[in-house]
Amino acid sequence: MLPDLNLNILTFLAIAIVFALLSSKVMKLVKLPNVTGYLIIGLLLGPFCLNVIPADAVDTLSFIPTVALGFIAFSIGAEFKLSYLKKVGKTPVVIAVCESLGAVLVVDLILIATGNNVPFSLCLGAIAAATAPAATLMVVKQYKAKGELTETLLAVVAIDDATALMFFGISVAIAQSIENGGTGSILMTILKPIAEILGSLLLGAVFGVLFRFLVKWFTGRGNRLSVTYAMVFACIGISDLLGLSALLACMILGAMLVNTSNVSDKIFEQTDRTTPPLFMLFFFLSGAGLDITLIPQVGVIGILYVLFRVVGKVGGAALGGKICHAPAKIQKYLGFTLVPQAGVAIGLATTALKIVPDYGPRIKTIILCGTVIYELTGPVITKLALKAAGEIDESALGGSPAAKA
Repeated sequence: MLPDLNLNILTFLAIAIVFALLSSKVMKLVKLPNVTGYLIIGLLLGPFCLNVIPADAVDTLSFIPTVALGFIAFSIGAEFKLSYLKKVGKTPVVIAVCESLGAVLVVDLILIATGNNVPFSLCLGAIAAATAPAATLMVVKQYKAKGELTETLLAVVAIDDATALMFFGISVAIAQSIENGGTGSILMTILKPIAEILGSLLLGAVFGVLFRFLVKWFTGRGNRLSVTYAMVFACIGISDLLGLSALLACMILGAMLVNTSNVSDKIFEQTDRTTPPLFMLFFFLSGAGLDITLIPQVGVIGILYVLFRVVGKVGGAALGGKICHAPAKIQKYLGFTLVPQAGVAIGLATTALKIVPDYGPRIKTIILCGTVIYELTGPVITKLALKAAGEIDESALGGSPAAKA
């Protein structure tokens, strides 16, 4: 490891952006998604490898991933046009429920079948439902993916956050009941994530209404961009204060805007033009925070979790697509685009530390190891699935990666 360079935070930011840009050139040569390059270069320069970006700098910049996730959720909200929802009907909802439940049940069953404690298996399996929308969205944007699979995917990853919270609450409630001999309040444990979901949706809707009026009042492009940043920041900040999901709140913020404002297209287009450096930093810092020294600790249980979560996602998505009579390519490939797992899963693992302290540290170690593997492989798998479905713009495969980040 290199010694701590004692640089200031702005210099660290400059290093991160420059090396992220350079990594995208390398990814172009090897035909891999830019996201993979950002993660790898962040990992190499981070505190667990070369230490060019030390741990205290990563901690100081921890607000950047939070803000980036807010804007990613805001962008996903744009996919919830009522006209589109009427066209696709119940398909994204059914698939989201099936793929989330599939991951939970498959992981639960394989862990219990291999002799693991039932409450521990339920708690770890509960986190399997969570999917990271950031990497998926970035791959879609880079390769200009379009089509039925892509449209359904964006809707599914938006709903996935809510289904993950619900299944986590239910699974943990059952685990606690088993541990306490049935004396715990299952109802209250289940109602808590439902209240969190409803509160998040309400917060996003309130700010969405405010957003609509503000963009009518402020008509300049710069002013509207400033309003956009203010609304996203407010959703993130107040969600944190109230213990709500910032992802859900920001998603509804975007959904409200796209359905109530006739200038939403211009606002989303302008926002997309200003956020690439933020997203680069998000993935770079995510890579820097990946502790590869944890991988040897994962053991057989971790391997089972990593493999069978994917089996559950793929099988559940296929079942959901079959129930809704979705096109064959959605049934076949959608599950593979849901491999990435990061922020929400780590958040649920941290929650598990408090709810089931006997299993919490073990669960968090496995989830962190899984994050390393999923974040490095997930974007590549997503690209391959979209390409196999014929929804990647071939011209984007040879375009400038930096421009499409």
